[in-house]
Amino acid sequence: MRRFRTAALAAVIVILTAAAALFVYFQTYQPDRARFPLRGIDVSHHQGTIDWPEVAEDDVAFAFIKVSEGGDHRDTQFVRNIAEATKVGIPVGAYHFFTFCRPGADQANNFIDAVAGRRLALPPVMDLEFTGNCSRRPSGGGELGSEIQDYLKVVEDRLGRSVVYYVTRQFLDAYGDAIPARPIWFRSILREPSHVDWLLWQYHFSGRIAGIEGGVDLNVASASLADLMGLD
Repeated sequence: MRRFRTAALAAVIVILTAAAALFVYFQTYQPDRARFPLRGIDVSHHQGTIDWPEVAEDDVAFAFIKVSEGGDHRDTQFVRNIAEATKVGIPVGAYHFFTFCRPGADQANNFIDAVAGRRLALPPVMDLEFTGNCSRRPSGGGELGSEIQDYLKVVEDRLGRSVVYYVTRQFLDAYGDAIPARPIWFRSILREPSHVDWLLWQYHFSGRIAGIEGGVDLNVASASLADLMGLD
């Protein structure tokens, strides 16, 4: 019995040690900074009130801020986030969460009205994913492609810049062949994307950054900051 207890205790210790090591690996993971020196964040109201001066001191080269969702929703923190991030010198971009339940043109107008008159150094982003979306799914790629094309026409004509798609693997597998080609911001947690050409890579969904309580999405860029800012 004593041997059994000793063996059981040893097994528990091994499991706990392995779990702790995995937790540390997850929390501290980052891509090779020699290859991808630009690190950035994307934020929304989920991060609460952000201390942007502290963020600026923590190796954050750019920030994408949620502005809108669907045809009428606005993120409650976007006005403050854009103003405060810009004030401390962080290049800022804005993103819209695209819902399958509203026409693309309506969503484009919601986004454009929200960002009107604001200083945005980075290209506009269209968030295309299933998580958090409405339960409706487009009947086919042609239907979704048409709605996305309507969105792109309004936003790109008004801003004079190309939209960047934020996408997941699941979305690309389902609809990638049906949507107009645009630069890709790809979500691939803890693993470098190897099957798609990407401009931005979201590698973490719960990273730690000074000035932000709790987790935050972390990203790197395959381009220089000047190229990101100059994308049109």
